[in-house]
Amino acid sequence: MGHIQFLNCLPLYWGLARTGTLLDLDLTKDTPEKLSEQLVRGELDIAPITLVEFLRAADDLVAFPDLAVGCDGPVMSCVIVSQKPLEQLDGARVALGSTSRTSVRLAQLLLAEKIGVRPEYYRCPPDLGLMMQEADAAVLIGDAALRANLHDGPKLGLEVHDLGRMWKDWTGLPFVFAVWAARRDYLEREPVVVGKVHEAFLASRDLSLEEVGKVAEQAARWEHFDEAVLERYFTTLDFRFGPDQLRGVAEFARRVGPTTGFPADVTVELLAGARRA
Repeated sequence: MGHIQFLNCLPLYWGLARTGTLLDLDLTKDTPEKLSEQLVRGELDIAPITLVEFLRAADDLVAFPDLAVGCDGPVMSCVIVSQKPLEQLDGARVALGSTSRTSVRLAQLLLAEKIGVRPEYYRCPPDLGLMMQEADAAVLIGDAALRANLHDGPKLGLEVHDLGRMWKDWTGLPFVFAVWAARRDYLEREPVVVGKVHEAFLASRDLSLEEVGKVAEQAARWEHFDEAVLERYFTTLDFRFGPDQLRGVAEFARRVGPTTGFPADVTVELLAGARRA
């Protein structure tokens, strides 16, 4: 199965080591984009997958209920960093340093429909200093976005706009960036294994959030952020995938589906018979 090596997934995997379940999993570590592609191609059986790629491949995948990476307001690690007010970005160059198609599509949607501008987008590595030499604004996710949000953006005098907060202010709904899913053919072959993996991740998440101070303390040893910042970040993220989150997914699909590769009314199938937290 897949493992995203971003801080936002750490609480979902930290507890697996504590319970010993990690020893039973063959983990493939990679970026959200590459893991999504491997799951869709059948190279992984279970993996986190960005929302856009999940919706595109929804016929072949079954999502784990109550397990996701999302937010209900600010997310801290998915941002637009800009040298000028967003309203002045019409026709401006905006660098896409994100490896997540979901965050990129959300940023494009918010700029087009909420702000009313249509910039010129191009892709580049997520290096804020280099981005700001060539672009008026940049979209960043994950650890690079967290650094831009908390350190580099303010230091350079840049505006930092949180995509989660912008979506919540606009729609009143949570946003889901990634879900955990099993391939439908693997689920048919190994329903017991899939159920046990789902239970293990729910238990890992619950343990990590109960002991979030310990998670933050350990992560601070090798990250550029201190313990207090990491604890705030881990408790800002929303790891649930329930009715409110499904409404957020449906609203996103309605707005972007036909231009992004999936139906506006795409059906999200959840793993049946699973424990709901």
